[in-house]
Amino acid sequence: MLEIDTLTVRYGQHLALDRVSLTVGRGETVVLLGANGAGKSSLLKAIGGLVRPTSGHVRVEGLSLSSLSPHEIVGQRLALVPEGRGIFPALTVEENLRLGANPAHARAKETASRDVIFSLFPRLSERTRQIAGTMSGGEQQMVAIGRALMSAPDYLLLDEPSLGLAPIVTQELFAVLAKIKATGLSILLVEQNVGESLALADRGYLLEAGRIVGAGTASTLKTDPAVQRAFLGSTTTASA
Repeated sequence: MLEIDTLTVRYGQHLALDRVSLTVGRGETVVLLGANGAGKSSLLKAIGGLVRPTSGHVRVEGLSLSSLSPHEIVGQRLALVPEGRGIFPALTVEENLRLGANPAHARAKETASRDVIFSLFPRLSERTRQIAGTMSGGEQQMVAIGRALMSAPDYLLLDEPSLGLAPIVTQELFAVLAKIKATGLSILLVEQNVGESLALADRGYLLEAGRIVGAGTASTLKTDPAVQRAFLGSTTTASA
């Protein structure tokens, strides 16, 4: 289990997260909903070791990650795909993927992982020698997710993976995420496309001004008036 326990994050005097607690079970897909500036990216960065929490703990299978460096956290089978993708634009697709297999546990299954990624993203298998920075936004997102999967994670954190993508590309992306979910990989998702996210997720949390203000199953959140009003453009309750 991935466990976030009363996590607080500050940037100087700004309180980004205020005692946030949530869990992601093995094989679960959990979505984190919230407006811009609610603290969603700060939470994922804190989990991934890119931001140091002021207090609280992040644990994977009972092991505290709070004092580990980002590469040590990847070694604990947790991979973050940050907002903006974070690929190496001057390197080829193949080189980006190979860098993802750096953890010791991932090197042993590098070939098998690459085969899985090419089955998920056939376009990448056709463009292994292409410089990643010359690819479209959707293709770069494929590289980013592929590189994360090359680290053989048990938990995949995705920060706004459809940001800036065309609707048809977004649909393709969520179809792939459904396939990744079906493998049993645990996913924590921050995503602007709330309808697609709730269709994919098992559970969700609502984050507002750095605090968790609601939680429930995906089906419950779909019919929650507050969620519909804030994210789905509706004030009526959807039929069951």
